[in-house]
Amino acid sequence: MDNGERRQQRALIIVALVLAVVALLLTALNSSIAFYYAPAEVLAGKAPRDEAFRLGGRVKNGSLTREADGLTLRFVLADDSHEIEVFFRGIPPDLLREGHEAVVQGRMSEEGIFVATEVLAKHDENYLPAESGR
Repeated sequence: MDNGERRQQRALIIVALVLAVVALLLTALNSSIAFYYAPAEVLAGKAPRDEAFRLGGRVKNGSLTREADGLTLRFVLADDSHEIEVFFRGIPPDLLREGHEAVVQGRMSEEGIFVATEVLAKHDENYLPAESGR
């Protein structure tokens, strides 16, 4: 085997390894990506029934309640025309507020309540710097 054939063989091995790594990364990313559904899509049966998924919407004004244990929350996520009640037990993010957007991950119960295992709150897009003390 001359040097040209060895270089070509090494190049093919490197290309094969790079392709294998890229394929593994894409497989890992695809399995960890969780798109979210709006309440209308969930109620129309478009969300998975037997697996966890994400539900996104606006926390309906007047719906956020905390139970006495301080860790149990109930609230309603809404889109333009549909609403889904959410149950969550855990420490919610500080930004979870009525009238603001949120994404929850979990499953629908038999009773039609979304039982969340994780709550992600979106922050307001309007940034106002703190007043300077001048």
